[in-house]
Amino acid sequence: GLIDNLVPDACVEVPCLVDGEGIHPCHMGRLPVHLAGMNMTNINMQLMAIEAAKSRNIEDIYRAAMLDPHTAAELSIDDIRSLCDELIEAHGELMSMYHK
Repeated sequence: GLIDNLVPDACVEVPCLVDGEGIHPCHMGRLPVHLAGMNMTNINMQLMAIEAAKSRNIEDIYRAAMLDPHTAAELSIDDIRSLCDELIEAHGELMSMYHK
């Protein structure tokens, strides 16, 4: 909730005040619309990745990867699915719930 026009649970970088009692993030208000949109492009993908971890549904992993702006700019949908499958396989037992 430190940036008003981003989802409240997004991880954001903001200025902080530091004193003897700790680190205190500063509320930033609203970002200009174009900057909020740019941030939401990445935040939406991150939210989908969290959903994939919670649901343990491989289709949610594919959807999250497809929302990543760089990945979507470089790879076809089929290639994104293959990339995800290869990464899941490479991580072995850590990702066993997603193995086909």
